[in-house]
Amino acid sequence: MTTLKLHVLKPSVNNMAVRVFVRAAKLEFVEDDVYGKTRHPDFLAKNPAHLTPMLEAKQLPKGVMWESCAIMQYLCNKHEITKFYPKAAAKRAMIDSAMFYIIGTLYPYVARATYPALGFPQYAGEVGASNLDASHKAEAQKHAMEAIAEPLDVFHKFYMDGTPFIGGSKPSIADIRLAATLEFLAIVNYNLPAWAKSYMAAMEKSLGKAYAEPAADVRGYIAYVRSQAK
Repeated sequence: MTTLKLHVLKPSVNNMAVRVFVRAAKLEFVEDDVYGKTRHPDFLAKNPAHLTPMLEAKQLPKGVMWESCAIMQYLCNKHEITKFYPKAAAKRAMIDSAMFYIIGTLYPYVARATYPALGFPQYAGEVGASNLDASHKAEAQKHAMEAIAEPLDVFHKFYMDGTPFIGGSKPSIADIRLAATLEFLAIVNYNLPAWAKSYMAAMEKSLGKAYAEPAADVRGYIAYVRSQAK
């Protein structure tokens, strides 16, 4: 089996998802920490979007790809990993739907709520990246935090619907992406509902070190940021 090369930023939950997946799937890989290097000409020559995680593989048409969900889907397809991505079209469609809902609805709220506290740059055109005063930015952050409750409820009632995970009795790649996303909420002391706390604990228990090791990097960064704020 060809060893995969992943270019990552360890404090990122987007990166954490793929880092958890390759470990849980027991794939052979090496990690390249590209913190501070994503705008370097060598990196941009491969990846003009300067995004991570980035998978580098000769088999890919352009040699590289980015976007955490797409990387997990590709690796499942390539290596026929049905444990995390069922082969049945209908089951796979629901996992895809959940992942699109994470990246299209939930994660933007999470980013707006947490990036100011994490010290991450915010996206152009949003309140947090504007020249508005601090009170306006704080109000926008507050509204984003309040908005998180609705998509969380959708995951619980629709995608899980009485099962432990989006994937049913076992985690799927959508679960890996969701659990990683929720890790960032600790920076703003977000009060997760009881089911979500149990869900995250179940994810870590189910995946063991494959989850805990990448999560430790995210949690360590959060702890560092908090220590600097004191």
